[in-house]
Amino acid sequence: MTRSTRLTLQCLVMSALLTLFASAHAKPYGAIEQQRINQTFPQHDAVSAPEGKFNVRTITQANTPIGYVFQSLDVVAIPAYSGKPINTQVILDTAGIIRDAYVLEHHEPILLIGIPEVKLHDFTSHYAGVDVRQRVVVGRSSDPKAVTVDAIAGATVTAMVVNEVVMRAAHEVAVSLKLIDGKAATAQKVALIRTDEFAPATWEQLTGNGAIRRLHLTRGQVDAAFKDTAAEAGEAANETFIDLYVADINPPGIGRNLLGDAHYANLMHTLKPGEQAIAVLGRGVFSFKGSGYVRGGIFDRVQLRQFGNVISFRDLDHQRIDDAYAQDMPDFTEMSVFIVRPQAAFDPGSPWTLELLVRRQTGPVSGTFSSFELPYQLPEEYLERPPPTAAEQAALDEANRPLWLTIWYQKQVQVLVLGVALLVLTAILFLQDSLARRPRLLHWLRRGYLVFTVGFIGWYALGQLSVVNVLTFVHALVQDFRWELFLTDPLIFMLWVFTAASILLWGRGVFCGWLCPFGALQELLNEAARRLKVRQFELPFALHERLWAIKYLILLLLFGLSLESMATAERFAEVEPFKTAITLRFDRQWWFVLYAVALLVINLFTRKVYCRYLCPLGAALAIPSKFRLFDWLKRRQECGNPCQLCAKECEIQAIHPDGHINANECHYCLDCQMTWHNENKCPPLINKRKKRNKAPPGQIPVVQINPNP
Repeated sequence: MTRSTRLTLQCLVMSALLTLFASAHAKPYGAIEQQRINQTFPQHDAVSAPEGKFNVRTITQANTPIGYVFQSLDVVAIPAYSGKPINTQVILDTAGIIRDAYVLEHHEPILLIGIPEVKLHDFTSHYAGVDVRQRVVVGRSSDPKAVTVDAIAGATVTAMVVNEVVMRAAHEVAVSLKLIDGKAATAQKVALIRTDEFAPATWEQLTGNGAIRRLHLTRGQVDAAFKDTAAEAGEAANETFIDLYVADINPPGIGRNLLGDAHYANLMHTLKPGEQAIAVLGRGVFSFKGSGYVRGGIFDRVQLRQFGNVISFRDLDHQRIDDAYAQDMPDFTEMSVFIVRPQAAFDPGSPWTLELLVRRQTGPVSGTFSSFELPYQLPEEYLERPPPTAAEQAALDEANRPLWLTIWYQKQVQVLVLGVALLVLTAILFLQDSLARRPRLLHWLRRGYLVFTVGFIGWYALGQLSVVNVLTFVHALVQDFRWELFLTDPLIFMLWVFTAASILLWGRGVFCGWLCPFGALQELLNEAARRLKVRQFELPFALHERLWAIKYLILLLLFGLSLESMATAERFAEVEPFKTAITLRFDRQWWFVLYAVALLVINLFTRKVYCRYLCPLGAALAIPSKFRLFDWLKRRQECGNPCQLCAKECEIQAIHPDGHINANECHYCLDCQMTWHNENKCPPLINKRKKRNKAPPGQIPVVQINPNP
């Protein structure tokens, strides 16, 4: 590695490490936020300040809530392909229905100056009227209950990220506001209690494994809940207000150990199918039953909540526990069993909450309540879950997949085709010497691969790599590297992995000469021009050598801009015509099309001018090429002195006059290797063959090697 190269790499690394990136956070976006609210709820008269952990603002009419508005970045921060999260304003109504979704900020390269942003807003408009409990799929789905929305043409990954952002954020906010229950749409079937297993257990063991849960409240904690209300009062802060325990006692491992064999057997005999017995034990100055309870009434101090459903208890649902038998069990002043009836649709295998309601008097007949929650989840050892059907298991697996894995499943055909193509290319590279001895076969093989690269990788699969990917990767290393950021586009990920490996083995030329769709397009057009006898122009090597530096200067400029603003760097990265010619297939504003077409027209007369002098991606790939492990391209002592045949035939002038191949500029077309192996074309081989004929010295036809043919 030369001293200049080392200095360049050191400067790049130091600049990256010294740059600090601000963390993503929601912020005001001017009038657009209020405009969306006005369009969605024109009848509203007030919007509150942000409240709660998600900074939700309440939209009201005549002091009655009619909707809620929030920014997705306050709820979830899912990185899109740019590495930055997409921030969306979402408006919900009080029934948990999305009324509006509008992207406030994004950094997606394809949408910055590529696809018109109106297409993004058209995409998010499809969420109006979607229930947050519904499953929304971008594209097609085998689930008939799923809501499907069409992807953004050319930006499928971005559309899938927006979908996850909107639906996850909306669901979490709706659950936090108790607009909906928290039960997942793909929850398992109702679990069954294991009645065939019993093991003795002490009180300590039952509380230790979570079979019995505890809520301990002091007077100070209760007083804090009533602070700034008419019921505010000051008491002895450390005195126990209530020490409350709860357990589902249907499992024998809990109920028999807590109640004793006889009492448990009597209780289970009275229960009907589908009923659950919940034990509530308490001590302290506060009674969970209350002195105001009368026969035929409702217990107004305890209730259960599951999936948003509130389960209250009447006197017929209550049994008093006169005694308990668990070893080392403390003394309680109140012990009760509450029966959950089948109509409550209670699932013992899912989480539920015991709510303790504390009421304080504020007047002769008025009062205020505060609720304290005791969450409960029956340990799995006491449950038996029926196995899901194949369809249910498939739905569960699909729902639990991370976003990037879902995208890989949806693009599995493209992944398979590209995987086979990369294996074919690997075979070509490893067998390059054998193929180079068959130039006609290798020429047609290469032409076919270039057509595949343009047609499938480029125009169909949109697998065009970009210098923006390089800048994103560098920023991710410094800021917050996450594999899922790069896995969201499977074809781009596969191409980058293969390119990284090929750089170590062969240098940058494998990508630039075989896998770059725009480079392949240029090469095919230039070859067609040569067949049509279009005159070709080549620059003097001294000038050509100096023009190489332009692409490195462009790369450094883009990298410097990215340190200040990634969005600015992405706009200047339009020096790449890739979006116009490949990703958008020339369907773009005329000035972008003119630029791309101009480069292709110049390419008809001078092969791959853009790749040789302007491409910042090629420059970025050339830097790590310094570390390649092998030199697979063969040269002879005569190459360069006196033979100049390969240097003259190299159509991108990557061979120096002294005969050595510049790996930073080589596109690995293998033309020089076909000449190297050709005994009828390579001058040194021709001379050796002639000498092998053993003709008299005066009759040996010496081939004159003209350095300037």
